[in-house]
Amino acid sequence: MLLTYTIEKTYFKMINKLRLLFCFFFIGIVGFAQEVDFSEYDLDNGLHVILHQDNTAPVVSTSVMYHVGGKDLKNNKTGFAHFFEHLLFEGTENIKKGEFMSIINANGGSFNATTSLDRTYYFETFPSNKLELGLWLESERMMHPIIGEEGVQTQNEVVKEERRRSYDNRPYGNVLQVIQDNLFEKHPYKDPNIGYMEDLDAATLSEFNEYFDEYYAPNNATLVVAGDINIDETKKLIKDYFGPISKGNEVTRNVVQEEPITETVTDTFYDPNIQLPMILLAWRTPEMKSKDAKVLDMISTLLSEGKSSRLYKKLVDDQKQALQVAAFNLALEDYGGYTIYSLPLGDTKLETLIEEIEEEIKKLQTETISDREFQKLQNTFENRFVNANSSVSGIGESLATYNVLYEDTDLINEEIEIFRSITPEDIKRVANEYLNKNQRAEIYYLPKKEDVQ
Repeated sequence: MLLTYTIEKTYFKMINKLRLLFCFFFIGIVGFAQEVDFSEYDLDNGLHVILHQDNTAPVVSTSVMYHVGGKDLKNNKTGFAHFFEHLLFEGTENIKKGEFMSIINANGGSFNATTSLDRTYYFETFPSNKLELGLWLESERMMHPIIGEEGVQTQNEVVKEERRRSYDNRPYGNVLQVIQDNLFEKHPYKDPNIGYMEDLDAATLSEFNEYFDEYYAPNNATLVVAGDINIDETKKLIKDYFGPISKGNEVTRNVVQEEPITETVTDTFYDPNIQLPMILLAWRTPEMKSKDAKVLDMISTLLSEGKSSRLYKKLVDDQKQALQVAAFNLALEDYGGYTIYSLPLGDTKLETLIEEIEEEIKKLQTETISDREFQKLQNTFENRFVNANSSVSGIGESLATYNVLYEDTDLINEEIEIFRSITPEDIKRVANEYLNKNQRAEIYYLPKKEDVQ
């Protein structure tokens, strides 16, 4: 399965692949955002439904986002949500083991599933005459999947192999885990989304069934149907397939509060799969709903997106001290994590890179950015907003995300106004409030030597 926050399962091989982990945004062609029309309602069992009609192409996207992710533990065991991303493809009472994916392929569809620390997302894209099939598949997944010892053991081995391939045996594969571990002491964000294998090995079948009953009920899910549909017919199909599913218990969550970081945290991590060291500076930041999280997105772009960005131009092009440098904002539901990383070029010391990065942060804190830079930022985020909703599958994911994680589906049309409201003074303010030395973790990510345990 493929993981998206973001960002969370795509790793890289040596230097060029680093961008796949850290660069979350894409610059598109200048365009104009057209309003996305949608309607939403609830079934009696609590399932939230969002419909978007676009009859310009004979394609339909069906998707379900469950409000459960890596932070939702079971008896303090990690990795359950990611495990279920795999397990719920095993089969149901009406779909034999291994047939879920083959049915989609045989009917001209495509599919995937992703898990973040906050949510799990399943989606299929079909020719529009296969809408009913897509709804049936997702209702089967929700209504009566088979969660048995055979499937659990099979997927346990799959997850172990994924852990080895994408994390433990891949260059820089544990970067995100190290960042999380240094920014959080109590909150489940401290643990990797994929979980610890000893937790999954120790989990019982009853725990897996309890986890499904707790989080995979219709009242903890949002169904989105987007594309070439007839609204009335689609509503009837949704009622037929999802209406009979029983409502689950209300999910209660208590956000674990972290004490502010007031002194620099220093850590060293040794990776046997790399030859070049890396320096990481990381700060704990506000949750994704806050305006300041959007400001941090802008700061990331200003510092490191494109060859004309401040850090890239300075460290890579002009001073030739770094092979790579990038900043990214990991926006999550409860907290965020802001990180700047760099790999040295030649004999450049990691401490030198820290000093140069600190100098650019200081400029953000004391100087107002130019009108030219600010206008470029605004244009970039306008383009991203347009491109995010350029396909029915993209619209489907945006609708689900805004509804589940932001609790405001209208943001699909209105979020750009938040970015437009950001001022150069906001950029200075946010840099001063969050990007201070005493609030950060300094992580030395180094090649492992034989004498290091």
